[in-house]
Amino acid sequence: MPKITTFFWDIGGVILTNGWDRESRKEAAATFRFDWEEFEDRHDLSFPAFDSGLITLNEYLDRTLFYRARSFSREEFTAFMFAQSKEYPETRAILDKVTSAQEYFIGAINNEPLELNQYRIEAFNLRRNFLVFFSSCYVRSRKPEEAIFRVALEVTQRPPEQCLFIDDRPLNLESPRKLGMNTIHHQNAEQLRAELEKYAVAV
Repeated sequence: MPKITTFFWDIGGVILTNGWDRESRKEAAATFRFDWEEFEDRHDLSFPAFDSGLITLNEYLDRTLFYRARSFSREEFTAFMFAQSKEYPETRAILDKVTSAQEYFIGAINNEPLELNQYRIEAFNLRRNFLVFFSSCYVRSRKPEEAIFRVALEVTQRPPEQCLFIDDRPLNLESPRKLGMNTIHHQNAEQLRAELEKYAVAV
């Protein structure tokens, strides 16, 4: 196995729950009693721009919900969105162990809209682990596209063969592998620990 000097971690689905996934949106429709199919059609058209930092949270909500009067406020809905984020403590403990070794450069490569990303960074103190965030809302590119990974490599000036990228979605691992990065398909904390040990990473 190559000597790993650099980690790039996904966030949603690995150390935190996803920020605004289909399950959360369905729960929102049930909680706030709006038409799910109409909302989801508008979400599908609006989310790529929202995820890439091209429109704000308010613009996303204008397009998907508040184009007409609602029985709930924008503030109530935003609070619900933020409340969907939870930590996976077992995986976070692994990341904390890797961080505490002080042997690795650790960055995040994640897809997340700006306001949700900023909330999660602050609420879960992600800066204690990550030196840099290559988030879709900052980079204006999303996984699985190769561009977001190229930016991470070019900005950090890290050789791809010394980099290890961890993500819960197999499709997101294909572009970094083509660029020469090592990858782990995260499934659970126990499996992740075993995979890291193959790279001589003490966890």
